Amino acid sequence: MLIKLQKMPASRLIVIAYFIGIFLIAILLKLPISLKAGATISFVDALFTSASAVSVTGLTTVSITDTLSSFGIGVLIVAFQFGGIGVMTLGSFYWLLFGQEIGLLQRKMIMIDQNRNNLSGLVQLMQLVLAFTLILEAISTLAFGLYFYLTGEYGSIWSALYHGMFHTISAFTNAGFDLFGNSLLNYSNDYFVQALTMFLIVLGGIGFPVLAELREYWWGGHKNFRFSLYTKLTLVTTSVLLLFGAIGFWLTERTHALAGMSWHGKILTALFTSVTSRSAGLTTIDISTLTEASLLLVSILMFIGASPSSMGGGVRTTTVAVVVLALIAFSRGEKEPKVFGRTISQEDSLKSFVFFLTGIALLLGGIFILLLAEPDRWGVSAILFEVASAFGTCGLSTGITPDLGTVSKISLILLMFIGRIGLFLFYSLFTNGNGKKKPLIRYPEEKLIIG
Repeated sequence: MLIKLQKMPASRLIVIAYFIGIFLIAILLKLPISLKAGATISFVDALFTSASAVSVTGLTTVSITDTLSSFGIGVLIVAFQFGGIGVMTLGSFYWLLFGQEIGLLQRKMIMIDQNRNNLSGLVQLMQLVLAFTLILEAISTLAFGLYFYLTGEYGSIWSALYHGMFHTISAFTNAGFDLFGNSLLNYSNDYFVQALTMFLIVLGGIGFPVLAELREYWWGGHKNFRFSLYTKLTLVTTSVLLLFGAIGFWLTERTHALAGMSWHGKILTALFTSVTSRSAGLTTIDISTLTEASLLLVSILMFIGASPSSMGGGVRTTTVAVVVLALIAFSRGEKEPKVFGRTISQEDSLKSFVFFLTGIALLLGGIFILLLAEPDRWGVSAILFEVASAFGTCGLSTGITPDLGTVSKISLILLMFIGRIGLFLFYSLFTNGNGKKKPLIRYPEEKLIIG
């Protein structure tokens, strides 16, 4: 059995590891010790909650605070870390902790899990990810805990730290779960909680390679440090999407959900919604009250998702950026997209279009299945929103998730899983393991009539 696993492509080993993780978490959530007295949970709901936690989505079919005990909450926290920083990051920690050598197979698995293009610097990246995660979560837990205690939110310092820790991990891993019972609606006027939460969400969704380069730029001591094209494109795209989302949400809700708020309250609510729509799922506003235009806007942001090699899902920021750049280049009569004085390779352009169209196909397929499984129960906009939230591993919901049938729940589980592992790893399952295959035969080229 071990020999068969060693011969299996690295991509399939990673998918198997995530599958096993989801089923183990589901089994743990079914145990009586994970449930509050008198509470019950079906296996489908346990599996859905597990998949949502491991894929750091945040969609739930049961009330977490009413169903799970402290042990069950602890299981969720483990699932957030497992799904957020990645199975191979935790594997690297295990190998380094026990002094085991990280061989070629393990490095390939790390490369695929983190969606990297080469094997160099992977172990150092994993060490950085672990150290950064632990330090940031410890500091943020202390900050939230002390704030909750000093403001009288919780009478005990330990209870305040406990809730601070859960919220910190949920925000940084972009998991979107909460122990407050109604996400962050109670903190819709609390600028400190919202600001620190947004900071954690952005750091979790920006991507570990970007964080590594920012660290090198600020503290590496290099006089002529140059950011990679990936980091430049990621930072610009993320900033544009956050600004676009905030302005768009303000335009669609200024006379509706935002009406009656102060000018700074409107700005913060719009910005928070734009940030959380990318992958986090925590909200300071009742999603079910939003206009159809806002639901469409947020669905688009959730579909795009976070950046590659991050805590988030979706088609990812760089995919959309390259597609837009390719469209601009084509409209100008240019053959190759260019940005920041660099030409984007034809392979990356093709990959971006394939991933983008695959995401569209998965989105439409999910909508179609849910409409078939839930005839005349929900509107198309609500179904679109739920499917986009699952694929983008966001977790925002109009409130229909608990009332979905088994077929719909399983469909969302699959979408959450694909959204978490990413389309790169998804397509790697159908190749020989390295994602490339040289053609044995080269056929003559012939032009088509396109458009």
